[in-house]
Amino acid sequence: MASSKEFLASAECPVARTVDLVGDRWSILIIRDVFDGISRFGAMQRSLGLSRNILTERLRTLVAHGILETRPASDGTAYHEYA
Repeated sequence: MASSKEFLASAECPVARTVDLVGDRWSILIIRDVFDGISRFGAMQRSLGLSRNILTERLRTLVAHGILETRPASDGTAYHEYA
């Protein structure tokens, strides 16, 4: 029998697939911060109190699945922002 994680990832239902991607607490909070205008890695880390490795992993997953995207920083620096 497939685990619930495997079931959600392979489900035909778009809601089930979305829950698989953003169903953990940190991903939801990252998305909330982006909607609230927090777009830089450091600002997200300060806002959430999240370790760098967990934030990096969640952001990579959200970008890889097209939920967030990276853009050049609006202030012209070499950094990028999440939108």
